[in-house]
Amino acid sequence: MSDRVFAVVAGGGTAGHVLPALAVAEGLVALGHAADEIHFMGTSRGVEVDLLPPSGFPYSFFDVIGFQRSFGWRGIVSNVSFLVRLHRARREAIRLLGKLAPAVVVSVGGYASLPAVLAARKLDLPVVVVSYDKRPGRASRLAAGRAAACAVAFPDSPLPHAVYTGAPLRRAVVEVDRARDRSGARAELGIPEDRFLIVVMGGSLGSGILNSAVVEYVETHAGRLDLAVRHLCGERFVAGMPPRRDGSAGILYDVIGFESRMPAVYAAADLLVGRGGASTVCEVAAVGIPSILVPWAGAAEDHQTENVRWLSDQGGAVLVTEAQLTPERFATEVDRLRGNDAACVALADAAREAGGKHRSKALARLIEAVGRG
Repeated sequence: MSDRVFAVVAGGGTAGHVLPALAVAEGLVALGHAADEIHFMGTSRGVEVDLLPPSGFPYSFFDVIGFQRSFGWRGIVSNVSFLVRLHRARREAIRLLGKLAPAVVVSVGGYASLPAVLAARKLDLPVVVVSYDKRPGRASRLAAGRAAACAVAFPDSPLPHAVYTGAPLRRAVVEVDRARDRSGARAELGIPEDRFLIVVMGGSLGSGILNSAVVEYVETHAGRLDLAVRHLCGERFVAGMPPRRDGSAGILYDVIGFESRMPAVYAAADLLVGRGGASTVCEVAAVGIPSILVPWAGAAEDHQTENVRWLSDQGGAVLVTEAQLTPERFATEVDRLRGNDAACVALADAAREAGGKHRSKALARLIEAVGRG
């Protein structure tokens, strides 16, 4: 007996994969598919363990780990374990896909997508690869060769069968209107209307270099009654951050490990300082937010720099490399934009123009077309 679903969405490990997976599911629901017609496959070791249960979508987790690029003895041992776990997870995925009989399997990348992709090949199920980095990741490149289509966030993707659909973004983010939603978002977050709000976010894991820079900025601007900083530092860094400043005698400073209210944060922000992950870059573009983006230098094949350069080359973001980022450079760039409304408006307008494709329903429609055969 089959528990047939329309789509299996595979991927996970980090929020950078899980949130796009949820966005894919939301897009299919917006086209009329019921939530129980979409099934997630991820890893029992990733953030999906916390993020998927509240979503209302059915899911399954496999015990898989990532491939190590280091080839020391520890890397070799880890990669042997990777292969053993992947083989076991592939067998489990074959059984599960046989039961679910999906019309299409959607890979959002990362090692957590591999069991479902390999199982889909075995069962001759169509696969749609969703690639949202300017330079596709290894798992996406592996899956792309035999995919029915590759949905890409940038128009010049090197993947085969590429269709330019824009990135998978949550509807709550895509629908943010900064002018309309600003006052309500600020009331929700406790930010006074007359404060210039700087949001600093280092991705789902946080960023040590950004954290150090913003902490020094808050210290040197402590007496400013016109400033607010919302610092999304990453859960692993929370304990080492300075305490909150309530703004009664100067700057308003909030430090948060993980923020679940990103649409409100985007609507409230006057300036965003962040990393160069695909989700961040594409959300900045879709919403139209003035931003300073600092690509993570350790990203595979330096793909974050390529993500940010796509937007900065169109005038939609300020690109600062890690090598260039000092506390002094951080303060200079932030204060330059804080004192120049016209520059912020120009960044926001250029970003939003670049992000038009990300606000469309092209991705969900492509997946549905492949699933319909």
